[in-house]
Amino acid sequence: METQEILDAAKAKMQDTIAYLEDELVNIRAGKATTNVLNGVMVDYYGTQSPVNQVASVTVPDAKTILVAPWDKKLIPMIEKAILVSNIGLTPSNNGEQIRLTIPPVTEERRKELVKQVKAEGETARISLRNARRDAGDAFKKAQKEGMPEDMAKDGEEMAQKLIEKYSKKVEELLAAKEKEIMTV
Repeated sequence: METQEILDAAKAKMQDTIAYLEDELVNIRAGKATTNVLNGVMVDYYGTQSPVNQVASVTVPDAKTILVAPWDKKLIPMIEKAILVSNIGLTPSNNGEQIRLTIPPVTEERRKELVKQVKAEGETARISLRNARRDAGDAFKKAQKEGMPEDMAKDGEEMAQKLIEKYSKKVEELLAAKEKEIMTV
């Protein structure tokens, strides 16, 4: 394998890690209404499990409310049940036309728990980045045994280290932004 191929594979893994971390952080609720809260909620739609956003219009009219307007009014009880079963911590109420979800204010204790959760996600991302660097290092050692010059292998390992430093900084930025969002009252 060439140096660039090994680095490209490591870079792809690191980019996937950042994308996964971003998705996970979006799902951590910080007291503000967001449609992403319902991403994992599935509704039984005529025998098929479908995400809520595929059977209803999901909007955020203000910072503390999510409105779910099903396209088929018969789905209201099923959507309510799916929200309750999903264990996202919200209680639905409906007026016959749409379902209203009110986001409760986040207590200081809950904010600290959310920050811990964010830090745990960050640590998982860091581990994944280190694994990608280790895989690249192993690939360089293997390539060296197969005839790659030693200095090329060492340069490749240094480039992999620079990659992990770049992506670790991105992880830190994402974590700091999410922590600030959670702690802002």
